[in-house]
Amino acid sequence: MATQSKDFYRVLGVAENASADEIKKAYRKLAKQYHPDANPNDAAAAERFKELSEANSVLSDDEKRKQYDQMRKLGAFGGMGGMGGFRPGAGRPGGAGGAQTFTFDDLDLGGGGLGDIFGSIFGRGAGAAGRPGGQPGGPQRGENIEYAVEIPFRTAVRGGRVTIQVPVTEDCGTCHGSGAAPGATVSTCPECQGRGTVTFGAGSFGVSRPCPQCGGKGKVPSEPCATCAGNGQVRRQRAVNVTVPAGVDNGSKIRLGGQGEPGASGGQPGDLVLTFRVEPDAFFSREGLDVECTIHVNLAQAVLGSKVKVRTVDGQFVVLKVPAGTQPGRRFRIKGMGVEKSGRRGDQFVKVQVDVPDQLDESARKEFEEFAAAAGMRH
Repeated sequence: MATQSKDFYRVLGVAENASADEIKKAYRKLAKQYHPDANPNDAAAAERFKELSEANSVLSDDEKRKQYDQMRKLGAFGGMGGMGGFRPGAGRPGGAGGAQTFTFDDLDLGGGGLGDIFGSIFGRGAGAAGRPGGQPGGPQRGENIEYAVEIPFRTAVRGGRVTIQVPVTEDCGTCHGSGAAPGATVSTCPECQGRGTVTFGAGSFGVSRPCPQCGGKGKVPSEPCATCAGNGQVRRQRAVNVTVPAGVDNGSKIRLGGQGEPGASGGQPGDLVLTFRVEPDAFFSREGLDVECTIHVNLAQAVLGSKVKVRTVDGQFVVLKVPAGTQPGRRFRIKGMGVEKSGRRGDQFVKVQVDVPDQLDESARKEFEEFAAAAGMRH
């Protein structure tokens, strides 16, 4: 049985006074090392990655970190504070040692309060993986998946569809989620006696968390499944078709309900939360709802005037009239050809770049010299 609860600072390997950037850097480094995609079928790495994600979710949030630090000072993390740390101890009312077991759902401190923080630390104590009721195997909702999607500039502006490959966890096809090898027997976990949880006591109270030996299932196989190393789950890539709304920008998010990790024991699946990253375009750039581009004209077109075809984000061309005497850097507006979002649509601004030839043939040079003489210019 484990002898102390998790200290999130130790999990990430940072000091108590670590800055937000230090915490972020430590998490990213360790998450990359222990990510399930980099450690397929490695149950220990998967558990380590889960701990890292749990620690980062608390320490990266200023309010949660403040509340966590307050509870941490009470000594719930291995001998710190006035209570001297949690000691393994049994404890139901009237049991050995007289300890009283409770779950952090009983802490009526409001949403997002210390009860939620401790519930995260100790698995909410009640049942396996935090399910209320103390019975392993009950339905639980799947976790959300957060995923970054790179999309072309024009898809972001006008909308469209993209297909992405999302890494998800699913029940092992060999053992069907039991974690047992074919033909192996499954027996009651000796550590938790089938409850799926173990209890830690301190003085007059105790807390419960998922059993580390059976993972909260309450059962252990005589031989673990070779495909999933007894974890009962494997990682795979799932193709997801995504409809990109028109007008999304870097950092825009959408939520796809039921597309996240599958739920356990009949529970509802989690959601897929997508964050868009817009790829730069060689011709267009964006400023709010407006798009901008640059076209090149030669000296004669700028001096005498011309008509130039300009590409739009719709993939079509419009004819832009460049008036005589156009100066380098002048901007023209094509109305209504910008980004469309929430019923509004921006414009397209076209900047004119005048290209000056660096070499002239004899005939062109003579014509320019005649022009300079007529204008009273010396060269």
